[in-house]
Amino acid sequence: MFIEPTRRREPPHLRVGWIELICGSMFSGKTEELIRRLNRARIAKLNVGIFKPSLDTRYHDQNIVSHNSSVITSIPVPDAASILPLAHACDVVGIDEAQFFDSAVVDVCNQLANDGKRVIIAGLDMDFSGKPFGCMPQLMAVAEFVTKVHAICVVCGDIAHYSYRLVPSQERVLLGETDSYEARCRRCFHLGPDAPHREWVQE
Repeated sequence: MFIEPTRRREPPHLRVGWIELICGSMFSGKTEELIRRLNRARIAKLNVGIFKPSLDTRYHDQNIVSHNSSVITSIPVPDAASILPLAHACDVVGIDEAQFFDSAVVDVCNQLANDGKRVIIAGLDMDFSGKPFGCMPQLMAVAEFVTKVHAICVVCGDIAHYSYRLVPSQERVLLGETDSYEARCRRCFHLGPDAPHREWVQE
């Protein structure tokens, strides 16, 4: 279980910042956990800035929306560098879909943390082929706290941490939901189309 660090109310020049990374496959609850932490920061009366890549318009042009329909307002930005001037007055900075940002997002997150801000990032750790996705390995390395969340394999019901693509595209970035992807465990991911889907009966 992730124990949220305490944000002390020192003067801005004395604040200690840090980076929290939430990662995992699609349908694992990354965005849900991001929204939960950001809402708690708001309850604590902290100034929260929330950002997402402007290319992510699956659910809404501006809002961040989880698969469970939790919603939080965000600012879409074209690149990572655009976050810095917008987050100047923030105590807490949330960033969703970090894997879609350019490599500068690592320096941006470090700068924000060095400036005394709590930075909370969510993103896919692996792409559809099972390879590390974009800047995520670097973010894992520099983050003080890393939370890896898991989905349930739709084939066998085991713990899943792969995003299996159901459509025949080889583009690394392909926005989609349950019609394009499903969560799978290691074994079922490597079985590919030969994985025997079972009928699960809810008791």
